[in-house]
Amino acid sequence: MNLNVSIKGKGLPILCLHGHPGNSSCLSVFTDRLADRFLTLAPDLRGYGKSRFRGNFQMQNHLEDLILLLDKHKIDRPLLLGWSLGGIIALELALAHPKRFQGIILIASAARPRSNHPQVTKRELFNTAIAAIINLVKPAWQWNIDNFGKKSLFRYLVRQHTPQVYNYLATQGIPAYFQTSKAANIALTKAIAIGYDRLEDLANIDVPCLVLAADNDCHITAQSSQETALKLVNSTWQCYPDTAHLFPWEISDRVLADIDRWLVGNNFCIL
Repeated sequence: MNLNVSIKGKGLPILCLHGHPGNSSCLSVFTDRLADRFLTLAPDLRGYGKSRFRGNFQMQNHLEDLILLLDKHKIDRPLLLGWSLGGIIALELALAHPKRFQGIILIASAARPRSNHPQVTKRELFNTAIAAIINLVKPAWQWNIDNFGKKSLFRYLVRQHTPQVYNYLATQGIPAYFQTSKAANIALTKAIAIGYDRLEDLANIDVPCLVLAADNDCHITAQSSQETALKLVNSTWQCYPDTAHLFPWEISDRVLADIDRWLVGNNFCIL
């Protein structure tokens, strides 16, 4: 699989992995800043974005694709940054290739992910469709945010309904949703049905890890992220109040500042 990849900057490489639905552009909130001091590689995973794929595949194929990508670009010992599903894939890469990576940043992710998402109503689905369409035409329009966005499924993804968040949704979130293939949806659905729990294997990861979570995340709860952090040998844990699953779009400056401090504290860079 020849993955489409966005490469920026130079220096110590960071492999940046998006969630579901998602693509490489969703990670610009990280790569735009990190590329000032690092070489960032943000691929569209198989079946996402511009990495089109015909036929079904399994989650394991993502690992094979990413190792081939690193080999192709002669990248050794990068850092890993993964958001949601991307964080789970980052953990799997570190477990499968323990000598290949030197640090992990997990964003709204967990080794045993748990959800407490409320049951979705027809009204919320309707409001989500209307909010998304209007937001594409007129991004961050406050009337749309107040009348549809706050009453839609977006309210389970974010707590702070700011123009910044809705601009990200318009330019990155909604396009990524429509670029996620049926095969990618099937692969994830099958993996969820089987169940996922790698907590007891985390002791085999001995590189520095940063685990960031949102206290109102109902897609992957903060409790499951903290559980992961406690099982990792060398981890730093941070949970942000009044935020949800898309918290890097809600409080980007604070999240990026915390990532910077962790990078400096672990001698990965000098500010």
